[in-house]
Amino acid sequence: MITLYKSMVRSLLEYCCPLWSPTKIRDIELLEGVQRSFTRRIAECKGMTYWQRLQYLRISSLQRRRERYIILHMWKTLHGHISNDIGVQFTAGGRLGTRAVVPKIVKNSLAAAQSAYDGSFAVMGPRLWNCLPAQINQITEFQVFKTQLSRFLDAIPDQPPVAGYTRRSTNSVLDSTSGELQKAIPRSDEQ
Repeated sequence: MITLYKSMVRSLLEYCCPLWSPTKIRDIELLEGVQRSFTRRIAECKGMTYWQRLQYLRISSLQRRRERYIILHMWKTLHGHISNDIGVQFTAGGRLGTRAVVPKIVKNSLAAAQSAYDGSFAVMGPRLWNCLPAQINQITEFQVFKTQLSRFLDAIPDQPPVAGYTRRSTNSVLDSTSGELQKAIPRSDEQ
């Protein structure tokens, strides 16, 4: 049943997600509600909370998957596998590795326009990329990068916003504490 969901439903929910990734909690809750509703129908998951079902089924929240796709898109942009149409800039750094330049905030703009701009790929991509530790953002082979990125993201608590649940944050990698990010960094003997 989970295979059916992954191939027929989740693929539609994630279509073009690097370009459109909601930032409003209500929009995130609506999308998570689809996965929440589906996982509730799995017999082995009866009596579990949504967050417990995600862990039991070994699937990520849709929000975490969208952020992962954005980071993968940034890697492909950095390494020239796709065109850099929006002009994302990268800088080679020392101990922090390769950093993405976050575009400057436009002053004197309307709040609605600023909110839309802040949620755009041009801003979210660099901000998410800059959360990565140097030993991950400097990987040049795509499959190795994907594996290390998945390990890094799996180590960060994944409790998406869901209507009726009390949550500690928005669940975004951007809102993770520095301690959570530090624990998620793979040690050299794990690579």
